[in-house]
This record gives sequence, structure tokens and C-alpha cells, in this order.
Amino acid sequence: MIEMIIDKLFDRVEHFGNVCIGLDTAPDYIPEAIKAQKENVQDRLFEFNRRIIDATKDIAACYKVQIAYYEAQGLRGLQAYAKTVSYIGDLKIPVIGDVKRGDIAKTAQMYAKAHFSGDFEVDAITVNPYLGIDTLEPYYDYLKKGKAIFVLLKTSNPGSGTVQNILSKDGKTVYETLGERLMEEGQQHMGSYSFSSVCAVVGCTHAQEGERLRQKMPNTFFLIPGYGAQGGKAEDLKGYLTNGNGGIVNSSRGIILAYRRDNPDNLPFDEASRRAAINMRDKIKQAAGRND
Repeated sequence: MIEMIIDKLFDRVEHFGNVCIGLDTAPDYIPEAIKAQKENVQDRLFEFNRRIIDATKDIAACYKVQIAYYEAQGLRGLQAYAKTVSYIGDLKIPVIGDVKRGDIAKTAQMYAKAHFSGDFEVDAITVNPYLGIDTLEPYYDYLKKGKAIFVLLKTSNPGSGTVQNILSKDGKTVYETLGERLMEEGQQHMGSYSFSSVCAVVGCTHAQEGERLRQKMPNTFFLIPGYGAQGGKAEDLKGYLTNGNGGIVNSSRGIILAYRRDNPDNLPFDEASRRAAINMRDKIKQAAGRND
């Protein structure tokens, strides 16, 4: 029987909470101690990531690795990306490749192959649908094999409304219309917990819109960015979730740079990340009314 990553995500949220740790790792985030130990950027990036993963693997529901940070470092950076996602996969923890691919036909097929097999293989990726709904079609064969896609729907950036909030003739916004299509597309890819492998990215900086989308999209699992550094708060998240599940909440800099930001005890960077992840997890659980 094929293991669906959407079911594994649901189970991880049930047992560990909603925290998705974003490994958006830049060279200047890395402490001097690692720089002294590791000579090249590939080894430095991976060692930083590995220690954060090891410190938080019993807290995080999953990890999201933003490929742009690694592409910016050239071939060595991409080697660090591949090594990071492989390391997480070996731990049997879901990993999302934040690649935001958005193209059609053969090109999209190649993106799907690149990130659902081979050196960069992950469990799920982010996809940009604003070229049209046919951008999603090349990924569906991989969903049948257990993978998932997180489709940009209502994003967390301040300028998202420029396109996403445009009203159509029937009075619906672009993102609401797209949400309806995602629900339709997702019906063919349902998991055991009534959530689809066609998931959505819904930023927590737009709480009213997020709550409305949850009501309209009960079977769609959400990736919720914008927590912490972008201004999203735990109390905004209850409306995005269903009985505390149905979504993962991403934090990147708030966790991986915790050793620089709120570290009065001068903890090592990995221990500071662990403390930040626990604090985030507990705040979200409390806001969602989960006391487990």
C-alpha cells in the first residue's frame, strides 16, 4: 500500500504539533564555530542544518527547505540542499521543497521529475498556479505515488492582493475562485484523513481570509507561512485549523536565528532553535485549544 505523505503530515501534527521549520539558510547565518570547523559553504550549510534538525526532530511536524538560498551559492549550495533533504528523508520526517515552480506541459514535467525523484527528491513541493490550472497536471502522477503539492493560493506578502484579491464578474476574488478549483482537483487525490494531496499555501498574515478559506476548503491541508518575522501570531491561527490539525505553520528565521534574537542564556544555536520551536509549538496548541 502506498504511504501518502498527506496522511503522514496529519499524523505528525497530531503527535508533535503544527510547527514546520524553514531551513532558509544563508551563509551569514552560520556561527563562527562552524565556519572554523568547515572550510567550504556546502559543509557549513549542511552542518548548520543538521544540528538544527537533530535538535528539533521530536518537535517539528516537518521541515521546509527553500531552494533559493542554496541556488544562490552555486553548485556547492545545491549539494548542501540535496544532502539536507536526504538527511531529513532518512529520518522519516516529511520534507517540503520550497521551489515554487510554475510552468506547463513538458517543462512542468521536468520540474516534477527533478523534485520528486533523483538527487533533489522530497515529499512535497510548492507550486505557483498563476500561469493557469494546467500548471498542476504534470504533478498528478506523483501524487498517485504518495507525494503532495502545496499550491500558492493566498500568500503572506503585503502585495499579494494586487492579483489575488481582484474581483471577477461574479464577485469572487481570484484566490477564492482558485480555491474552488483546487478543491475540485483535489477530490481525485484524497488521503485517509479526508485531506487531499493537493494542498494550499495560505499566509497567516491575512487571518480573515484564512478563516474563510478554511470554511470553504475543509478537505485542503494548509501550509501557513508568515508566522513570527512576517507578523503572523498564534492567536490568528485557530481559524486556519480543524480541531488543531489540517495545517502546518512555517517559521524560518524565527527559529534558525533564535540564537541571535532572543537568547539571554547564550545558548548554542541549535539549543536556541529547539527552545524557539517548543515555544512556537506550545503557543499554537494553546491558541488552537489543544491541551495534549
